[in-house]
Amino acid sequence: MARYTGPRARICRRLEYPVYESAKFLSLRKSYPPGQHGQSRRRKLSNYGIQLREKQRIKYLYGILERQFRNYFKKASLAEGATGDNLLITLESRLDNTVYRLGLAPTRRAARQLVTHKHFLINNRLVNIPSYNLNEG
Repeated sequence: MARYTGPRARICRRLEYPVYESAKFLSLRKSYPPGQHGQSRRRKLSNYGIQLREKQRIKYLYGILERQFRNYFKKASLAEGATGDNLLITLESRLDNTVYRLGLAPTRRAARQLVTHKHFLINNRLVNIPSYNLNEG
């Protein structure tokens, strides 16, 4: 499956949020967005712009691309309860995120690599799919 491999500091600057866990992205040298007009006066974001930025933050935070995110959103909207809560529950139950939350990897990207290199058994079976959905129990 594909994943974003481009410049990470640029994404953090564009979203004005440290979406990658590495310490070097927490304090950026340039506090303004990238591009030709990054340093000029910023306009107030519209409601759509705010929603888009939050969606992009979640996508980059969990390391998933647009189509997979859209599929997660469809499943969350069909389930009972609040769509946002269902979406976060689904994203948090991914195998790579669980490995990161357990502290077995320093970042989500490192957790993804550990999973793809077959370091984990689930129900006595090797699993190398980072998006594998874990259930309670």
